[in-house]
Formats: sequence, C-alpha cells, structure tokens
Amino acid sequence: MIKSFVVDATYNNMRLDRFLRNKIGKIPQGLIEKKLRTGKIKLNKKKVKSSTKVTLNDKVELFNLDFKEKSDNKKINFKPSNTIIKSNERSIIENNEDFIVINKDSGISVQGGTKSKKNLIDIFKKSKIFENTKPYSVHRLDKDTSGVFIIAKKREMAQLLTSLFRLRKIHKTYLAICHGELEKDKGELNDNLLRYDNGKKIIEKAKTIFKVIDKNSEASLLELKPITGRKHQLRKQLYNIGHSIYGDEKYKHINLKGANKKLMLHSYQIKFLINHQKHTYKALLPEYFKNLLKSKRLNFLN
Repeated sequence: MIKSFVVDATYNNMRLDRFLRNKIGKIPQGLIEKKLRTGKIKLNKKKVKSSTKVTLNDKVELFNLDFKEKSDNKKINFKPSNTIIKSNERSIIENNEDFIVINKDSGISVQGGTKSKKNLIDIFKKSKIFENTKPYSVHRLDKDTSGVFIIAKKREMAQLLTSLFRLRKIHKTYLAICHGELEKDKGELNDNLLRYDNGKKIIEKAKTIFKVIDKNSEASLLELKPITGRKHQLRKQLYNIGHSIYGDEKYKHINLKGANKKLMLHSYQIKFLINHQKHTYKALLPEYFKNLLKSKRLNFLN
C-alpha cells in the first residue's frame, strides 16, 4: 500500500522526519531511519536522509508503512504560579462584568492541549477575576502572535462574541514587520490557502486588506486587516508574496538574513458593537517589536 503527501506552504523548509510526524503521528526516529534506508519512504521518488528539508510541492511517498501511534493525546496539565497569574493580570486592558481584554504575550497559547502547556485559560481559571465564574475563549490567536485577546466571563457572552466573530462583525487590525520592500502601498491579498485535515486536502479562500505604514529596502511595516479568518492566514499570505514576517520560522524563505526569536506579528486593535455600544481596544507594542522598528529605521506613530 502506497500513501503519499504533497508538501504545502505550512511545511515548507521543514525536516522530513518532522514532516512525517506532523502527518502520521509520533513515529519513532529509528523506524523513520530504517524505512528511509530501505526505500520504504521516498522524497520525490528518491532515497534521502531524515534531515533533508522538504519544500513546496515536494511529494513524500510511504510504501507499506503500517504504523499506529501508541501514545495517547492527553491534555497536558498546567498549574500556574502566583507570579504567572499576577503577570498576566497586569496585561489586562479592559475588565468589565462580561469579559476581559488582554495584551497577550508572544509565546503563550490561548488554550491548553496535547502540545501546549502554559496557556491563558488555565492561568485565568486561577485568577480572582474569575473567582465566581470561568474564563471562556471566544477566538483564536497564535501562540507566537502578541496583542489583543478577549476572554468572556459568562457562557452567554462567550456565545455572543463567538457568533460575532463567525459573522465577521468583529474587526481586527494587525501590525507586522516583514522582510523587504513591498511595491504597492496598499491593496488586497487574495489567496487559495491549502491545508490538510486528517490527510484530506482542503483549499480555503483568504482575503486581507493591507496598507504600508513605512518601508525601506530592508523591511516594511504593514497594517493588516483580515477579512477571512484562516489558520496562519497573514503569515501564509505574506510568505506567498515573498515578504515573510520577521521571526517566522514556519513560513520563511531560505536565503533570508536577520533571524529573530520573536514573531513580529502583533494584534494591535479590535473593534465591535454590542447593543449599539462601540467597543475599541488597542494593545501597546511589545518592546522587542519597537526595538526592531528602530533597528530597521521604520516609523510608527502610536
């Protein structure tokens, strides 16, 4: 039996062994090495090493590989310390009877899972702010993306906000520092983004409105307003036009210089309407973001 995968932008420049684990589970390294040596796993019909990087549109073939993942996908428990709780409480922008808005740090997940330990929901479960209720996550924000994030205090408010997001009645503005100088100062990014769900190929339309705030030959500061809400949408779309975001290890071009440990993508503002009342919240830029702006000679009037 032959099983094959085509590499999309999500996995571009990823090691072959990592790619395989993303596709078929926690396969032992020894088994990968054995199957590569015997030609049971091939990349573009060739024998390669496990450290070989896969690139866009590569074809990975598996011949008679019968593997069942033994590990169970139990959620990792996280018990936040008082220091972590207080630190995240200090990041609160708005606190009312219905929800809080925080300026999320880069490197922290919104919710826990099989891969994530430190996460906002588990942190705020232990906060006195949610003493008589529980925190509800109502939208997504990537682990490595900083900025505005909403947590509901009541189930009814969580359902309302989730519905507003689904109906695109909540408007988000991001700031990103990307490699190189964009030709156009404003416009739209329209893409058919590819993803896989349990091996099934899915193509989704993605649309983002962009405006260049400042730019030079080395870098550009962009304002991004996503109209659709696809996974890693902004990162994928900027990668597709050859201007990947600084610090993006997943969607990057091979020959780029100036690596950053932090992803330079910030959820800057969120706007919505509830019962005819306007809500607008902004998240201050992280210091590392401001430092890169300065080093790249980019101006932003906050």
